[in-house]
This record gives sequence, C-alpha cells and structure tokens, in this order.
Amino acid sequence: MKQYLELCQHIINEGQWVENKRTGVRCLTIINADLEYDVANNQFPLITTRKSFYKAAIAELLGYLRGYDNAAQFREIGCNTWNANANDNLAWLNNPHRKGEDDMGRVYGVQGRSWQRPDGSHLDQLKKVVNNLKNGIDDRAEIITFYNPGEFEMGCLRPCMHTHTFSLLGDTLHLTSYQRSCDVPLGLNFNQVQCFVLLALMARITGHKAGKAYHKIVNAHIYENQLPLMRDVQLKREPFPSPSLSINPQIKTLEDIETWVSTDDFTLEGYECHEGIKYPFTV
Repeated sequence: MKQYLELCQHIINEGQWVENKRTGVRCLTIINADLEYDVANNQFPLITTRKSFYKAAIAELLGYLRGYDNAAQFREIGCNTWNANANDNLAWLNNPHRKGEDDMGRVYGVQGRSWQRPDGSHLDQLKKVVNNLKNGIDDRAEIITFYNPGEFEMGCLRPCMHTHTFSLLGDTLHLTSYQRSCDVPLGLNFNQVQCFVLLALMARITGHKAGKAYHKIVNAHIYENQLPLMRDVQLKREPFPSPSLSINPQIKTLEDIETWVSTDDFTLEGYECHEGIKYPFTV
C-alpha cells in the first residue's frame, strides 16, 4: 500500500498535464514507475484505502493463460472486461478481421499461446517458458510477450501490460512485468493482482519458490475527472495491513490451469478496507 500511495502522490505532485486525443480528457502523467510485490511472503497487493475486487483480475489472467480470443469465454469464467472492446469498439466492428459477436481477435493470450511465425506455424510461448523452468533452465530469455505490432490490426486492442520476463535464481523464481500505460486509480490494482498471481502460479507449476514480482510502468496517469477523488478522498485514508492469498494446493500443472482452475480456487485472508470509491471510467 505504501508504494501505491506514494505513486499516486508523486503523480499529483510531479505529473504534467497531457491532452489525450483518444478520450478527450486530460491526464496528469508521469513517465516511469516501479513497483514490487513480495510474493514469497504472501503480501497480496490489494488496495485497502478503498474496497477492491480481485477475482475478475484473476479470471482475466486465467483467460490469457488459456489463450482465449472471445469475450464470451471470459464472461464464463467471471470476467466482463472484454465485452465493450469486443462489441462496442466501432473501429473493431468495421474491421474485416473480426469474426463476429464477442470476437476479440489476436490479442493478449492468443499471442502468448499461438504466436504466428512467417511460415504459418505457431509458437506456444507460455509452454516453452514453463518447460524450461521445470527443467531448471533460465536462458535469460524466459519471456512471454503479447505485443505483436505486425498483428495490431487483427485484434480489438493493443495490450497495456504486454511482456513478462521470468528469472530463476537458484530455486527461486522472480517476475518482471512491463506495462506501457496505466490508469492508476482504476486499472493499477487489477494489474498488481495479476502480476502477483502470475508469479505465484508459475512458481507452483514449475516447482520453484516464488520470489518478487517487479512491475514497471512507462506512462502512469490519473485522469482529470478522477483527480478530486484521489487527492481529497483516497489519499486522506489510512491503509490497513496487506491481506494474504490462499491458492488451492491441487493446482500443480499448466494443464490444471488450462482445464479446471477457477476463481473459486483463490481465497483472500485478512482483508480490511475502507468503503468503495466510484472513479469515473474514461473510454
């Protein structure tokens, strides 16, 4: 919580106003933010200065790890974040690559599980990394990236958190995740949860201890219509201690994640929080 609140205050104190042509709403913006999460000691980074929810973030992560390309698949596992991007984005609705209702195209998990080579064959990035780590191999390129500029026009959205690098030091696995853009009041806690859970799951299924997750954000911003709530409400509140996350011990393999794992396999312990804050969402 301390680093989250310090980032918010830093944006307010040092950020510069940027006109956002896509949304028409100004952002108070800084470049380069670094956060880290102690997965080893199970300090789950769920915001306590407002009520936050974590299961939709985990559901979305599960969809990415399974290579989902359809909003209906995400809805089925408890995540509604792709409905608008798949069905209400005018540019995507008119895109000849769109296959119909709820289709997301070649975004996020599709790239992670089925990266298309020039010869038409596909690379499963996630399986390569899992297999290497299971065998104690770290070739300094245990990387999963969702960022494929050559196929931007084949998906409904460019990825925000786009690349994950795994590093093995002895028997401890660490993660560095890169994010190009972050709506700090609304989106950041979603992303924090996913970094934490991704490392916890990857350590579990590759037979290693989890270490730290390092989260690097390029453009961190607060929209102008979010600023009063952040400055005058959330930052005035005292945080509670971090909760911990319990993960079903029966989750042991990538196949488990692909087939039967659900958000019911993740439970929170010791979560105290202030009441919710309804930040405006800028489309």
